[in-house]
Amino acid sequence: MSVLSAIRSGDVAQLPGKRDEDWRWTDLRGLIRQAPPPSPASEAELPPAPFGPAPAELAFVNGRPLAGSTYEAAGDAVVALRFVSASEGTSHAAEARIVVPAGARLTVLESYEHAAGGYLAVAQVEFVVAPGASLERIVLCDDDAEGVSVSEATVVLSPGGRFAQTLVTSGARRQRLETRLLHPGGHAEVRLDGVYLLGGKRHADLTTVVEHTGVDGVTAQLTKGVVRDQARGVFQGRIIVAEGADRTDARMGHHALILSDRAEVDAKPELEIYADDVACAHGNTVGALDDEALFYARQRGIPEAEARALLTEAFVGEVVERIEHEAARELVRGWVAERLRV
Repeated sequence: MSVLSAIRSGDVAQLPGKRDEDWRWTDLRGLIRQAPPPSPASEAELPPAPFGPAPAELAFVNGRPLAGSTYEAAGDAVVALRFVSASEGTSHAAEARIVVPAGARLTVLESYEHAAGGYLAVAQVEFVVAPGASLERIVLCDDDAEGVSVSEATVVLSPGGRFAQTLVTSGARRQRLETRLLHPGGHAEVRLDGVYLLGGKRHADLTTVVEHTGVDGVTAQLTKGVVRDQARGVFQGRIIVAEGADRTDARMGHHALILSDRAEVDAKPELEIYADDVACAHGNTVGALDDEALFYARQRGIPEAEARALLTEAFVGEVVERIEHEAARELVRGWVAERLRV
């Protein structure tokens, strides 16, 4: 079962649903009863990139690449990777591959954009990070409220390599951002972060799987979310430490704020450890804003709505500040602030 096979075959029975353990909170089979028609080619002008101009760009509109679908970095590089859904009520799939050779450093500014609604879209991206290479992936998801969007990323990491990721999303009718990474150890380092800000009836599912297979590997993961109205946030994080992957240091944290009685957060952090000499931990909290902090803010003359926005912005700001690319960090900070003040 996969979204890609369902789109290509037109068979909605191929969609994952609540009977699939990893998809039980993001049921697409129960939501989509009839396969949308294929998205047509779009001749509309591409809107400005959310992150601004980049030295290189891979862009897909309705699943079709405007140029190539593969990018190989050289030296210290920045590339924009854009997936644009531009047709109402249709379906499309895109596939991209990003390669970072030994010693190179790459920043990927990835975005999911909409110029229409009611679409079904899937993007599959493969990242290959060679020994001694470094890749930072920053993802901004601005899907339509009626869209169904799935991003599936696989990361092939080499010993001595580094992969850092920050996902920032406002959700969709159904949205899933999935990352699967094979960690070789060998002093390779991984950072996997996420922020979800959900209102209305929007839904976002951040799912990650990291498998440590060698000694001396590091993974640090931090996800924070804010949900209100009737929105639903899903976090599923799994870290697997295989037998023999000694001296693994893997830490995972997920923390969410629920700002209304009808909002929902489902969280499933998991550690599977088959090695002895490791340092692994995970934490998960779901709660409301601190009433005492809100009280002190109001005592200082800050209106309640602004005080709530400031507190929630500070809450998710810990994740935003971990973004290394300065210009992207500033843009994401502004994007977060704007949505928290709606």
